[in-house]
Amino acid sequence: MNFQKLNNVFARNHRFLMLGFALIALFGISLPGCSSNRDDSQTSEERDRAAIIASDSPSPFHTADSSEKMDYDPWESFNAKTFSLNFNYIDHYGLKPAAKVWSEAFPQKVRHSLANAFYNLAMPVRFVNQVLQTRFPAAGEELARFVLNTTVGVVGLFDPASHLGLKKNQADSGETLALYGVKPGPYLVLPLLQPLTVRDAFGYAADSLMDPLSWFVTPIGADIGRSAAYQINERAENMTMYDDVEDTSLDLYAAVRNGYLQRRRKAIQDAIHDRDQTWQGLADHFEPQRKSILIDDPQSSIAPANQTAQSEGLEVEAR
Repeated sequence: MNFQKLNNVFARNHRFLMLGFALIALFGISLPGCSSNRDDSQTSEERDRAAIIASDSPSPFHTADSSEKMDYDPWESFNAKTFSLNFNYIDHYGLKPAAKVWSEAFPQKVRHSLANAFYNLAMPVRFVNQVLQTRFPAAGEELARFVLNTTVGVVGLFDPASHLGLKKNQADSGETLALYGVKPGPYLVLPLLQPLTVRDAFGYAADSLMDPLSWFVTPIGADIGRSAAYQINERAENMTMYDDVEDTSLDLYAAVRNGYLQRRRKAIQDAIHDRDQTWQGLADHFEPQRKSILIDDPQSSIAPANQTAQSEGLEVEAR
């Protein structure tokens, strides 16, 4: 990298970059580190944007029966005002200009490596929730990815695990609560946060406690520094996708809401499917062993038959 050029870029645009960091730091404690689920080649934010673009199209996960529940938005007046604050002011005057400077300063490969490192750093959140969801194969894969990418991948900047077939998985506490039967509650928009439901808001708070940086630094300091860099890097990585969402949506608030809620519903369905496959696999593994025990020990199957015959004989005698 030409460091003189990099220095010139920051010198010309440092005010935009500092403004972006300041706005994000203002609410840094509540910024998301990583979120949910489940296209292995995409980040959660990319899936959000793709879901938003497709939110006006028919979806196999958005059925007529579930439509009202998915779009449950009794706080729409408050949410719409907060969304306007996020989009028209914080993003327009802070995050987007800072992301443009970031994009100009760092090549796409560097930004992609930073995204890999942020994903790797959020491993404890995914691992703990996969265990709680009893998705044990996914949890094992998560741990193997972390060890490989942290060592061979240079603290997560590179992703050799994907090249070896260890796929990316997502899991968060909001998803875990859903698998344990907690209802989503109303849709909710808060300053500088991704869209939420009430259930996801509680899940996000739980995920924040698992942030590994908060174990060594103060939780506020860890969140502000990491979240500011993460948000600006993510915004720079997906600049075109953000612009496409703005250009193709007639009602941006509704598009963001519907896209988010559809994506979350699909993520939860995928988690349930993965969990059920895990337990079905365990059942299939132990079933042949149970059958072989019965074959090897014929007395175990004869004994119940003899007991049945004896009981029938007793009934006849009693009559």
